[in-house]
Amino acid sequence: MKYEILLETLRENPLDIGDAWVKDYLRNIFEFHLERTPYWRDLSERVKPDLDEIFQGSLTEVFEKIFNSGLTVDEDYLRAHWLDFVPEGYSGRIRFYQSSGTTRERAIGHWDADYLNVLHAYMRAALDEIYGLSDVYNDTHRMRAIAHGPYGWYQDEISELVWSYGGTLYFIGMETDGLKRVLREKGLDAVLKLLDPLVRYTKRVMETDRINTVRSAPPLMSLFEPYSDSIETAIISGVGINREFFDHLSGVFENTTLIPLYGYYLFGDLVGIRRGGEFWYYPNYPTTLVFPMKPVDGEYRITKRGERGKVAFIIARPEVLMVKFEDETAVRVPPSGPFKWDGFGAPMRDVG
Repeated sequence: MKYEILLETLRENPLDIGDAWVKDYLRNIFEFHLERTPYWRDLSERVKPDLDEIFQGSLTEVFEKIFNSGLTVDEDYLRAHWLDFVPEGYSGRIRFYQSSGTTRERAIGHWDADYLNVLHAYMRAALDEIYGLSDVYNDTHRMRAIAHGPYGWYQDEISELVWSYGGTLYFIGMETDGLKRVLREKGLDAVLKLLDPLVRYTKRVMETDRINTVRSAPPLMSLFEPYSDSIETAIISGVGINREFFDHLSGVFENTTLIPLYGYYLFGDLVGIRRGGEFWYYPNYPTTLVFPMKPVDGEYRITKRGERGKVAFIIARPEVLMVKFEDETAVRVPPSGPFKWDGFGAPMRDVG
């Protein structure tokens, strides 16, 4: 499977990918990596997975069989041996990225430059369909944005998004190692002290330019409260996204569209929808599949809708294949809005 084929499929409607096509795509990715990628080739020789049997049945059945066939990747192995997951002789444009390191030692993963195009197609379609950003920003009303975050995929992703609306971006990089632990143990003042350069530059930009779009983490949204009247869109991800926090933001940023995202270094951001007091997130099919799972009679099964389980995901791209559990639980939720597939809601992450 090449990115040209994938992008051609997604170009028409990236939010309308059928299960049958996803299954065929997923099998092609597995076949490629079991033959070409050191980790998967070695595992295949030991485990000898039967792809003909695994890929029988519905997409959810296939997902379960993949996780019950000895194909899950150990987190510690991935952190120490990330090069084993790069296909031999791969001809794409690969860049290695680090995780943010907010909860534990940073991990390293790789993206093909073309994956940014896949992720952008999904992000742009979802944000326009759900939040109507294309109706807000145009040739006569430009997006002027400021974004906080670690360097790497995050910077590339938010840059492409802002530019697609004809906008201008201030990107303020930040050191994120251990921030969640500092926030939990010492509070917001300690975090802001640690991020003093970011705080100073943010204030300088906000006092000089008329920013109408911000992208940041929940603890840092307090920096924008004095400028709430001018902010039209606030995109937020990270620990602390819950009903209480969003209710507070809605009171401070009364005329602002608030958009929750779920970020992970191996696949980027997933778009969220607020449903009552919960936030539901939907993966970017077919390259990212996410389901909560729980053990049943010695095997892992996808939970029923509305039921909580351990977050399990498959990242399936020409340059990387990953099958793993995350240190997090979530509730399985049904399709909603423009999404034709299930998502996950109310994630609870172990911040260590």
